[in-house]
Amino acid sequence: MLSLDKVYNAAYALRGVARKTDLIAAPNLVDGMDLHLKTENLQVTGSFKIRGAYYKINRLSKEELAHGIIACSAGNHAQGVALAATHLGVKSVVCMPDGAPIMKVENTRRLGAEVRLVKGTYDDAHDEAVRLQDETGATFIHPYDDEDVIAGQGTIGLEILDQLDGVDAVVVPVGGGGLISGVALAIKSLRPECKVYGVQAEGASAFADAFHEGRWASSDSAVTFADGIQVKVPGTLNFEMVEKYVDDIVTVSDDEIAAAILALMERQKLVAEGAGATPVAACMFGHLPLAGKRVVCVVSGGNIDVNILSRVINRGLAMSGRKVTLSLRLTDKPGQLEQVSRIIAELGANVVSVDYDLSDPDLPISSCILRVGMETRDAQQIEEIREHLQDAGFSLAN
Repeated sequence: MLSLDKVYNAAYALRGVARKTDLIAAPNLVDGMDLHLKTENLQVTGSFKIRGAYYKINRLSKEELAHGIIACSAGNHAQGVALAATHLGVKSVVCMPDGAPIMKVENTRRLGAEVRLVKGTYDDAHDEAVRLQDETGATFIHPYDDEDVIAGQGTIGLEILDQLDGVDAVVVPVGGGGLISGVALAIKSLRPECKVYGVQAEGASAFADAFHEGRWASSDSAVTFADGIQVKVPGTLNFEMVEKYVDDIVTVSDDEIAAAILALMERQKLVAEGAGATPVAACMFGHLPLAGKRVVCVVSGGNIDVNILSRVINRGLAMSGRKVTLSLRLTDKPGQLEQVSRIIAELGANVVSVDYDLSDPDLPISSCILRVGMETRDAQQIEEIREHLQDAGFSLAN
């Protein structure tokens, strides 16, 4: 099993390459806990992945380096490998799923790697990378199931304990398991009473399922917009380490992740990608027993595509009660819209869209469906609007 000494060696090797990212207090993010954020979204390449990738490549022999580097990634490991290989003067090829965010693909190319897009998911890209390795003799840099990579990621755990006294729990995103394996090793070796929790997306929960079943297993599907943790196959070494060091793994929905991204932007002025926001989502929506605890969430990356970000913001607004569309059944006569608008205005919401639907065949000819889009304060305000509309005699449609 990987030793703590190797994590310390990785920390030494990474000096001047990876940033010691800030650990910032987030007192307004989640009520009832002393929450801090480890801002790996502000790391070189926008993700923690440079740590493991650089340490792994830096330890290769001259002969291994001469054959070149090959890797597979949904984006963040790709950028870490590209930067590390270029920094060390080595040719790199990275296989990426064709659905990877354009920003991550272009950044990987900009950092010096040859990118090969592979149809399908991360696991399909992995299979292609293994095939190319056999064909070319290049050295394969696994994104998570590798001792050196894990040791590099574990340097985050060392930094957390150095930056904050009295940590009760550290919450970490989980995809294949490389990040949580390294962080948990460091934390539990130096502060065994500190809890370490993992968080996965509900639609890509292979590691969480295996952890709770007590045996390694892969999944047939991985569906989430959090591409950094969209992994079907947990690492075998990672699974052994997680079983030994991690206290629990929970899942969060894509809607909860979207709400966490929005909260980080609004309250902390931080941009997080889906994977990076999962620990905050777990805290915000009460998936972990953290009341009254001093908690660190590892915000693992900030490389979110701007096209996805706009959709995530809209979903986050809806999830947090900041945006809603109500549908009402109306008799189509003068004054109805004015009355509805007055009730909404008196309760402090802002109407942003109005739509009449006269096409529903189940409605009387003299009736219609009125859809009113609103900007609201929270879920409580939405419920107040519903109640006042019903009290005024309006019927709410589903």
